[in-house]
Amino acid sequence: MDVVAELILVRHGQSLANVAFPAANAAGLMEAEVSGRDASVPLTPLGEEQAAAVGRWLAALPPSGVPEVVITSPYLRARETWRIAAAASGLRFPAPLTDDRLVDRLLGDLEMMTSAAVTARFPDEAARRAAAGEYRYAPPGGEAFADVEVRLGSFLADLNRDQAGKRVVVVAHDAVVLMMRAVIESLTWDQVVEMERAAGSVRNASISRFVERDGRLMLDRYNSIDHL
Repeated sequence: MDVVAELILVRHGQSLANVAFPAANAAGLMEAEVSGRDASVPLTPLGEEQAAAVGRWLAALPPSGVPEVVITSPYLRARETWRIAAAASGLRFPAPLTDDRLVDRLLGDLEMMTSAAVTARFPDEAARRAAAGEYRYAPPGGEAFADVEVRLGSFLADLNRDQAGKRVVVVAHDAVVLMMRAVIESLTWDQVVEMERAAGSVRNASISRFVERDGRLMLDRYNSIDHL
């Protein structure tokens, strides 16, 4: 089966929401100090520094390891992570492509809401979530992790067909990195949960890498932040 020669998955650098929502949730606040759509949330100054560190990691790769294809989520924080990383690397890359299948998990009516706000405005959601289970639970108007897995399966199939034999870097989100590994390795949800328990949540600006061996993508590193 044709596959890409290498697939590097990068989570975006720290975003404003990555800071604002944990703080708001810890304080039980109804609003976080960030507004607008999830797709437009920018990086923090630390996130910009992390993106530059990804660029330095790219610059240290041998010429035979430099990505030939770049694809990002259309969300601002992913596009900015790549823009900063590419500039910091000093390397020449092809123009990045975007793919809507690389967006973060869609939360629908719960997008950009704190835990307290969800409890107040959608009091039945906790029970719905418990009944469905984490893999199948979809917020109103949003998607479940099962849905993320389906769209990433479609993305990967097209990527292997269209970019077979090439080195590819994808810049996206924690849910994308997590579920892309599930797709590539055919993991069950229980295995995904165990993997996350062992490796921790997908970190900002982390690097995960798969390489082709005997026609299959094999994991080389996961959730690595050594470059930071």
